[in-house]
Amino acid sequence: MSSSNSAAAVPEAEPQAFAVKPPEIAELPPQLVNQIAAGEVVERPASVVKELLENSLDAGAKWLRIDVDQGGLKRIRISDDGHGMTAEQLPHAVGRHATSKIRELEDLAQIASLGFRGEALPSIGSVSRMSITSRIAGEDRGWCLSGDGSGNWADVIPAAHAPGTTIEVVDLFFNVPARRKFTRAERTEYGHVEQVVNRIALSRPDIAIELNHNGRNTLKLRAATDRASQEGRLAQLLGDKFISHAVYVEHESETEGLRLSGWIALPTFSRSQADLQHSFVNGRMVRDKLLSHAVKLAYRDVLFHGRQPAYVLFLDMPARGVDVNAHPTKHEVRFRDSRAIHGFISGTLRRVLAELQPSAETAAEMSLQAGPNGELLRAGWGSDRNAAGEPGSQVSSDGGVSEQSAGYGGAPQQSPYNQSGLSLRDVQSTMGLYGDMHRPAAGAQGAGGDRMEAAVADTSEELPMGFAIAQLHGIYILAQNSAGLVLVDMHAAHERIVYERLKSSFADGDITHQPLLVPETVAVSQREAELAEEHSELFEQLGFSVDRLGPERLCIRAVPALLKQADAEALLRDVLSDLAEFGSTERLQAASDEVLSSMACHGSVRANRQLTVPEMNALLRDMERTERSGQCNHGRPTWVQLPLAELDRLFQRGR
Repeated sequence: MSSSNSAAAVPEAEPQAFAVKPPEIAELPPQLVNQIAAGEVVERPASVVKELLENSLDAGAKWLRIDVDQGGLKRIRISDDGHGMTAEQLPHAVGRHATSKIRELEDLAQIASLGFRGEALPSIGSVSRMSITSRIAGEDRGWCLSGDGSGNWADVIPAAHAPGTTIEVVDLFFNVPARRKFTRAERTEYGHVEQVVNRIALSRPDIAIELNHNGRNTLKLRAATDRASQEGRLAQLLGDKFISHAVYVEHESETEGLRLSGWIALPTFSRSQADLQHSFVNGRMVRDKLLSHAVKLAYRDVLFHGRQPAYVLFLDMPARGVDVNAHPTKHEVRFRDSRAIHGFISGTLRRVLAELQPSAETAAEMSLQAGPNGELLRAGWGSDRNAAGEPGSQVSSDGGVSEQSAGYGGAPQQSPYNQSGLSLRDVQSTMGLYGDMHRPAAGAQGAGGDRMEAAVADTSEELPMGFAIAQLHGIYILAQNSAGLVLVDMHAAHERIVYERLKSSFADGDITHQPLLVPETVAVSQREAELAEEHSELFEQLGFSVDRLGPERLCIRAVPALLKQADAEALLRDVLSDLAEFGSTERLQAASDEVLSSMACHGSVRANRQLTVPEMNALLRDMERTERSGQCNHGRPTWVQLPLAELDRLFQRGR
């Protein structure tokens, strides 16, 4: 056999695969770059209004006029009396990343203006037909620059104009059909525009603002320079009920350079949704989780479950302490020391709410008024229908919160840490440790009681809650003060008094540990395990003993004695979640307070229990001394005032 036949066959080489040429890398045309930027900055007509109004405020405007047609899709025209621009500055204003507000990297660390990126005008001009007319003070004429949405701008021409600037945006998204398709109905888009204008008006009460839609005036606000006129503006923007239920807040921390001011609604003026929550940082309207959580924490044990507080708050702080360059729309910010900010806000508001004890001032806020047909209307803290138009709280036969009132239509929510509940023996034994906390105060009986009864006729001793006259249906206390008649829900009031005393006693003593019979092992992430190890001292202070067994494993060896029936794993995970997000936690305190609240409810006087006059007067005096006694642990009001003038009106006296 020949060698050629005996040799192994050699496989033929595969043909070389066809090489695919990669796409060309090229710079995008300037017009497309602007339109991409517009996708981030200009979401809808309201976004245009926000950007232009912020530019006007940065320019030192003292009055603003906003005209919109067809919800802003057809036309947006904003005029101001700011410092204006020269003919040479106008072309630069519509250039990419052109701004007068920052010059170097260091400026980004202390931004004091509302706008600073220099993207707004070229982005808006790329998706609309836009014109800018401006004049600076001292010149005899203004100048106008216009563009057709193609990226080309006409030459600057002279124009008649008062000192200031007018920017007109016509046919928004006319050259971007895909974006225009996602816009909503005219009414919806105008609603968003109106919301932006309202928030700007809240942030700068010193600015006069006029808003017109389709040629019809819808809002006209004068500049508000004092607190009375500012509250008038709040009433116009948020409604009379908000300001009549609101408390003014002003507190400053000189060491940290923080200042908190504004208005917070009383606990009984709550909402089913967070639609009346407005927060501003250095004049900038923001939506920040840390701020909203701090406020919610302050309201923690004075609101119904699931209800939302209402507020308008202004936080002023050094510009270096906040990063406003965290989001293209500048709605979100980042704080350099978020833990300090969180503690400052929650601590300030908690103190304000704690001081809402019965006084001559709160008596006016808690007053009932006679309506036009003789019906009683609450002028102060809520009514039979709250601000959201929902039914208010109702009292059940045992003096507690009815199923309808707890949660407003739903069953009362249980704590996830106390699912098994407290037994009667637990309540009685724990209440026994606190002695006579829920008994009448010292001096209520005997000579002290006689003094109180005698003082009913002698009004020279001014006391906000007055003196008891009688008891109604075993539920309400009728009392007389210098202003008129006081009505008190005795169970709700006593529940708050006992609750605050239990909290005080619990806080005064060291938190005792309850060792677990069988230590509980919990699987966590590596980050959570590191947090637990890093904050081991904090856990010990809270009565929690947690050890790290491995990279992703923790062991719970003890829990606070008061929470011995709690789900230890759920509680640990929630605490770690708070530490990760806010740098601190009050989860254990909240869980402890829920147990104390339940104990206070069981330890309070019940409905249909007949009280003597000295006992009723003792309860009134305790209310005057107790923090947060204006509402019970569930957020219901504990008392109301019926002024003498309203009683006269009910019976038509003097007519």
